[in-house]
Amino acid sequence: MHFCTLCFAFFLEGWNDGTTGPLLPVMQAFYGIGYTVVSMLFISGCVGFVLGAGVNVWMNAKLGFGKSMVIGSCIQIAAFAMEAAAPPFPVMVLGYFLAGLGAAIQDTQGNGFIGSLKTHRMTKLSVLNAFYGAGAFVAPLVSTRFSLETHWSYHFIASTGIAVINTITVLIVFRGKRQEVLLAEAGQLCPENEDTGHSSSSVYRAILGSKSVHVLSIFALILIGTQVALAGWIVTFIISERGGGKSAGYISSGFFGGVTVGRLVLIGVSRRIGEHRVVFIYASIAIALQLTIWFVPSIIENALAIACIGVLLGPVFPILIAHASRIIPPWLLTASVAWITGIGMSGSAAVPFITGLLASKYGIKSLQPLVVSMMCTMVGLWAFVPRAQRRID
Repeated sequence: MHFCTLCFAFFLEGWNDGTTGPLLPVMQAFYGIGYTVVSMLFISGCVGFVLGAGVNVWMNAKLGFGKSMVIGSCIQIAAFAMEAAAPPFPVMVLGYFLAGLGAAIQDTQGNGFIGSLKTHRMTKLSVLNAFYGAGAFVAPLVSTRFSLETHWSYHFIASTGIAVINTITVLIVFRGKRQEVLLAEAGQLCPENEDTGHSSSSVYRAILGSKSVHVLSIFALILIGTQVALAGWIVTFIISERGGGKSAGYISSGFFGGVTVGRLVLIGVSRRIGEHRVVFIYASIAIALQLTIWFVPSIIENALAIACIGVLLGPVFPILIAHASRIIPPWLLTASVAWITGIGMSGSAAVPFITGLLASKYGIKSLQPLVVSMMCTMVGLWAFVPRAQRRID
């Protein structure tokens, strides 16, 4: 039951991230703003996420897992209710900030919880993050339909309803209990990440002194930033450069649908080939497909390629979290996941915002060379990620 509840929370997080792409063109028209200004939505969401990940260590120590999950979900309710009214753009930006804040709290707690399990860790991390992909797949299908209507912001009413259900669920299932208590109830009598007397300050010092955490954080920044930029701006690219209509928003669903499929289907492949080696393979093929989107002026081909890229990049983040659980000590894992995810989510603002700046000057066609360069950097950086099990004292 714990796992199913976390899966629904991740579905909501994916729903939030998948919403924006199809609504970007209509937001630009509604508010009368350009690429750079509308990119502030990515910035504010990222600031909220980084802040949420940053305070997660304190919240986990003072409030515990169950209460933190409820707080994060309540913040999301407030954010979506605010956005549903199509408020002035600065208020919409604030709504994205709150949505990112609430998502960060739940994301870091959820990944830390599953990463602390002793059995089936990789499989459950993949399935958990696949539910994120499922939410991000469904959301563009709905938001694209609302983008064709006058009251486009009513999409966020559906978001509010899902957030309310999520809040009720985490209240009933987790009952405000700490992670070690919930793991013990689930049969893990000696939780791997049980409190060993480390203070919040010592946790922060250990994170800042860990080279492994920093390398994984930078890799996550590029990975997440590339995914969000691609999913967020591909609709605008298809409309402007390929002559697609407003229904091009469904291409964003194709990308996140690919992410979901990749996280479910490629688990066995990743294990057989080797998790460290397979990332190079997935990323290299993704780069080749991205080049076809750049140079082949076909909407159908571009749509298929973007979906396949989603399949290939989908399992990379669960692989990263699973790898972190092997090279980071148990008492530091939840905090490290929060740090890695928080830094990673800063990429979800930086790369899309840079895309907006480049699009303002050179046109949205600049999306493709930027994404290709980010993917190449990601491949090079993965070579510096430690392979062997190594613990930080």
